[in-house]
Amino acid sequence: MSDNYEISISENTFAKMLALKKKMGYDKKGWDKWFDSIFNQDAKESHQTEIEQIMKNANYDVWYDKWVQNFALNLNNIWNESSARDLGPSVNSSSESNLRSAIVIGRGPSVKEHKHLELLAESDYKGSIVCCDGALINALNSGVTPEKFPNYYVATIDAGDNIKELYDNKIVDMYGNKLNGIFATVASPVAIERARQAGIKIHWLHALFDYNEGKKSFNQISALMTRAQRHKHGLPAIQTGGNVGTSSWFISWQILKCTTISLIGINHGWTDNDSLDMIISHGHCLPKIEINKDSPTFKKLFPRIYNPEFGCYCILDPIFQYYSTALKEFISRSPSWVNTINATEGGSIFGERIKCMTFSDFLNGFTK
Repeated sequence: MSDNYEISISENTFAKMLALKKKMGYDKKGWDKWFDSIFNQDAKESHQTEIEQIMKNANYDVWYDKWVQNFALNLNNIWNESSARDLGPSVNSSSESNLRSAIVIGRGPSVKEHKHLELLAESDYKGSIVCCDGALINALNSGVTPEKFPNYYVATIDAGDNIKELYDNKIVDMYGNKLNGIFATVASPVAIERARQAGIKIHWLHALFDYNEGKKSFNQISALMTRAQRHKHGLPAIQTGGNVGTSSWFISWQILKCTTISLIGINHGWTDNDSLDMIISHGHCLPKIEINKDSPTFKKLFPRIYNPEFGCYCILDPIFQYYSTALKEFISRSPSWVNTINATEGGSIFGERIKCMTFSDFLNGFTK
């Protein structure tokens, strides 16, 4: 049987195909190679889209009831406490570039591996610190305190009551009254109350997750309820990318109006030194799972990618695939005046509009 087939298409369609084939760099190559590239690309994009949709649906299904409950319990405090919008620079504030930069601190393994907190504590950096809640205790214990860095913020987005543990520490009590807390309206009331007890000043914002549903969305309804008493112009709202690290990046430029944002501890991926059990359970202590790491399914769900900027490999689980893809897309679409620097020295955040450098080089450029 012949492997050649004939299909009938219009001249107009054929002309469009020729133009697209040329645009994609296949004008001197055969049709088979071009079609193969399209099918492979579609398969890759379809797989990634499928993972993203699964993650979005899982978050929504698991957390929706908790989001609504938390918002209801937080509402009276939301009416009586500050908006995150109040943290933005005033018209008369300094416009010097070093005062318009921020360092986002996550708790990825590279922070410890490269001693980034120690480097920061010993530096003369003058910009803002935006600390993810999970990194706060380690940052303070390492000397990254609001006494040395007065423009200091801590962010909480997650709705789980276990977030309370991230504020339940004597070092937080010691520095709490010098910290500005930025909390999603759906964050855990238990965690926020512990932060409040430590003296942290609470500022509120909305975490966007279903605003595209229009007037029936919870985001729309909660925004109307928030404006019902005090915040007549509403609270600021940010995309979260499903995690506090991405949220902190948004806070840095949308709320604080920083033009340069450096990321440390935002790995969004595992290293080759991490155990298989750690990788497949996303860091949780789960029962051992029998899995063939050489199988095609495993390699799709847990791809090992090369970071050409730092010359290292990174392993993504489905959650990190979702986080990484979202953050990189947000960065690529951010305003031209936003400069994002990955100083993590590893991980999966590289690509369009992302400048990579060592954290030492970043600090040297912003402490002159």
